[in-house]
Amino acid sequence: MAAGTGAAGRAAGQTGAMSPHERIVAYFAACSEGTAQAIASHFTDDAVIYDTNIKPIAGSLVIGDMWVKVRDRWQGAVWTVDSCVEDADGERAAIEWSMAGTNPSDGRGFVFRGSEHYSFAGGLITEIRQYWTFEPKKLDTGLLGYSY
Repeated sequence: MAAGTGAAGRAAGQTGAMSPHERIVAYFAACSEGTAQAIASHFTDDAVIYDTNIKPIAGSLVIGDMWVKVRDRWQGAVWTVDSCVEDADGERAAIEWSMAGTNPSDGRGFVFRGSEHYSFAGGLITEIRQYWTFEPKKLDTGLLGYSY
């Protein structure tokens, strides 16, 4: 089960009646152009992101700082939600996403694609499980044979 319940899981910031899809879209907008605090506000304090390429990132403020660094690394990267499926009780969602950025070494644009599974508590993100492939020599990633 996801983190984010009890006193340790109290909300870091924004609460309210956002659906999982609305929360994820707002979170991606913050990742694309917001501050670390704006990003953190979409998570419980003890939220965790698990990833196929890096070790877990724990804590809303650490998560916010990390995404600002990623955005800067890829010269103003922008994230979009390509599709979203959410459960009826608003506690889980799964998405496909894209991140467009620029390779600082050669100025070439690229797109990463992946899938994520979310858990929520009190309308905030408590856990993300990210599935995607990072290939430094071939930054454009996605499903093989799929026509995006």
